[in-house]
Amino acid sequence: MKKKDNYDLKGEAAIREVELSQLDYSPQLPKNYRPRIGLIGCGGITKHHLKAYRQDGLDVVALCDLDRSSAQARKDEFYPAADLYTDYHDMLAREDIDVVDIALHPEPRVTAIEAALKAGKHVLSQKPFVLDLDVGERLAALAREKGVKLAVNQNGRWAPYVRYVTQLIRSGMIGKVQSVNIRMNWDHSWIKGTSFEKIHHVVLYDFAIHWVDMVRLYFGEDRALNVFGALRSALNQAVAAPLLASATFVFENGIGSLQFDAASRKDYMEESSIIVGSEGVIRVAGPNCSANEVSVETAGKKGSIRLEGSWFPDGFRGTMGELLCAIEEDREPENAAEGNLKSLELAFAAIQSADTGAAVIPGEARELGDSCKVMG
Repeated sequence: MKKKDNYDLKGEAAIREVELSQLDYSPQLPKNYRPRIGLIGCGGITKHHLKAYRQDGLDVVALCDLDRSSAQARKDEFYPAADLYTDYHDMLAREDIDVVDIALHPEPRVTAIEAALKAGKHVLSQKPFVLDLDVGERLAALAREKGVKLAVNQNGRWAPYVRYVTQLIRSGMIGKVQSVNIRMNWDHSWIKGTSFEKIHHVVLYDFAIHWVDMVRLYFGEDRALNVFGALRSALNQAVAAPLLASATFVFENGIGSLQFDAASRKDYMEESSIIVGSEGVIRVAGPNCSANEVSVETAGKKGSIRLEGSWFPDGFRGTMGELLCAIEEDREPENAAEGNLKSLELAFAAIQSADTGAAVIPGEARELGDSCKVMG
C-alpha cells in the first residue's frame, strides 16, 4: 500500500491547538427601542416567552386568552401590571402596543396574525408558522404592504450551540459546508394519552421543524434540490404515533441528514451534530437541546469550547430580540416569515416523502394533510 493511501480513514497525526475566537452567541437587544408588547395566547409554552422577556426587561403590557384564568396565571407570575383580554381585537385596538407575540395554535393563529398586521403591529408568530405555504406567502406579502415586520419564533436558532455554530460557519472557519448530520435520541412517551399521540407525524411535524431549520441555516444560501423522508414505529413502543423518523436533504453543493429516535430509554438521550466543510469540521455533542460542547478541526489545528447559557430561555430571548433589533435598524429580521417559509418547504417535503416513499422537490408540497392533524 502506498503511503498516501488512507484505507483505515485516519486523520493527520500532527494537530495543533487552534484558538477559538469568542464569538458573541448571546441574544441581542436593540440599543434604544423598547416597545410595549402584547401576548395573544397564554398556553404552556408562553411561560418560557414571558420568562425570557422579563429577564431582558421587556415591557409586556397586555395578555390575551379565551380562557381568562390562563391569562391571569401568566399575569400573576410574570407581569402583574399587564392588562387582561379575552378578545384579541380589543388588544389590537390599543395604539400604544407596537409588537404582538402570537402563540396560538396554527389554525386560529392565521386570522390573528392577519388582524395584527392590518392593525399596524409588528408580529412574532409561534412555530410552525403556517400549515399552508400559500397562506404564509400571503401573510408575508401583507406585512410588506403594511410596512411592519413579521417574524417566526424559530427559537432553536438562538440556542447557544446553534448560534455559535452558525457564527463559526459565517466566519468562514470551515469553508463551504458540504454535509450536515444531526442525530437525536430521546423518550417521547409522555405523549401517551394526549392529543399529540393522534398525530401520525408528531416527530417530523411537531418536533423536527427546529432541526430542519438548523440544516437550512448551516447550508446558508445553498439551494435544496430534493428531500427524502422516512417514518417507522420502534420495537415495543408504547404510543400509537411512529417514533422513528429521518430526513435527507440534497442541496446543490452537499447533503444534510436528520435521524430521530424518540423511543429511547431515559438514560440514553443525547444530541450530536457533525458539520463538514471544505476546510474543516465542527462537532457538537451533549444532552438534547443543550449540546453545548463544540469542537473544531481545520487546517491541521483543533480546539474546543464549552458554551454558557441554554435554549430555554435564551432561544426565546433571541427571537424577540432579533425582531426588535430589526425594527430599530429598519431591516428584515433573520427569523423573518418569508425566509422561514424556505424551512417549511423542506419540512413539508420530508413529511410528504415519508407518506409516499418518493423524493419530493422543496416547494411542491404546499400544505400539510391529515397525517399532521389530530385524527379521531
